Amino acid sequence: MSIGTFNCPSCSQPLTLPPSFTGAQVQCPQCQNIINVPGQGLQPAVPQPMPPQPLAPQPVAPQPVAPQPVAQNPVNGNIGKMSLAESADTGADTATRQLFNKITAEVAKIFVGQEELVLGTLVSLFSNGHVLIESVPGLGKTLFVRTLGHVLGCDFGRIQFTADLMPSDITGAPVFNMKTQEFTFHPGPVFTQLLLADEINRSPAKTHAALLEIMQEHRVTVDGESYKLDPPFLVIATQNPVEQEGTYNLPEAQLDRFMMKLVVNYPTEQQEADILKQHSQQLNLGQVLENEIQTVSSPAEINAAIKENANVRIDDALADYINKIVRLTRQWPQLYMGASPRAGLALMQGARTLAAFQGRDYAIPDDVVQIALPVLRHRVMLTAEAEVEGQEADQILTDLIRTVEVPRL
Repeated sequence: MSIGTFNCPSCSQPLTLPPSFTGAQVQCPQCQNIINVPGQGLQPAVPQPMPPQPLAPQPVAPQPVAPQPVAQNPVNGNIGKMSLAESADTGADTATRQLFNKITAEVAKIFVGQEELVLGTLVSLFSNGHVLIESVPGLGKTLFVRTLGHVLGCDFGRIQFTADLMPSDITGAPVFNMKTQEFTFHPGPVFTQLLLADEINRSPAKTHAALLEIMQEHRVTVDGESYKLDPPFLVIATQNPVEQEGTYNLPEAQLDRFMMKLVVNYPTEQQEADILKQHSQQLNLGQVLENEIQTVSSPAEINAAIKENANVRIDDALADYINKIVRLTRQWPQLYMGASPRAGLALMQGARTLAAFQGRDYAIPDDVVQIALPVLRHRVMLTAEAEVEGQEADQILTDLIRTVEVPRL
């Protein structure tokens, strides 16, 4: 006969036992008291193994986590990977698109790979911006700028920044003419159209300050007199991320003048093999440029394309998307300092130029996403906690952009 279910006399916990437990003593799993099982013929108490009882979960103090918005329509694809192949929306065969294709085709005859460097530099050039390149030595930055200057038909200049470089060595200075007994202004190396500022972080702040007015207003002021630079004007500055001895950090005002910061990595195995085959004969670069590379543009054509790119349409929803990304950098918990309004302007103008390169008269969110990291990475500062944890600005910005809902245009 089955005993069935009965209640513990101490805690009223319902217990169910088989017939063999009749008259035995058992331990209640709830209150842990020894109780007698009701029934005839009381038997001596035999300890029975109790099944393991699940432990009640202990309350855990909630950790403070910054609330992160979740985008209902997040970004798909790689953020910050600058490549025309990333966008499937290609427009008509416009004059700007033809010019871009001719420039990239000629540059590729000498400069192998580094698509992000080529595309980012051209976007900055056709947006009236400047480029900061961070890379180790020996990746062909000087070769690229010289080749680009020849292809574009623009003047090329180079300044090797050192610790004893003076501002007058950049801008130029008045020189006394013994014949006329007057001071005559001798222009410095900045009076060019493509300027390579090599290892810019090796000069002190007062030398950097000489470039502030030049990069922003495209003019040089010496002894109260201003001298304008002929457009187009592009500064391509480089800095070595490895060797920090004898270097000076660029001030924030200087960094904000650069439209993009491009991080150039080592080429792929196939690209490096092509470099070895193509540049191992020690040929004179000037002769190679004259004999093998064609000049496919001119400063006047570049200036006309820059004015034409300003007509590329940016929808109000896309402008709001850019504004949300920039403003969110000022509230993100891992960022100590966010991006300035100049970053939003750079995103809008860069998106216009990238759309024009693809033959479109309108910009799309893919254009913004491609240039987001190069435009923002040098304009934000990480908190001390994020730096100690080894976090990087690119990953933080990538997570930030993924939380912003992409507009449907």
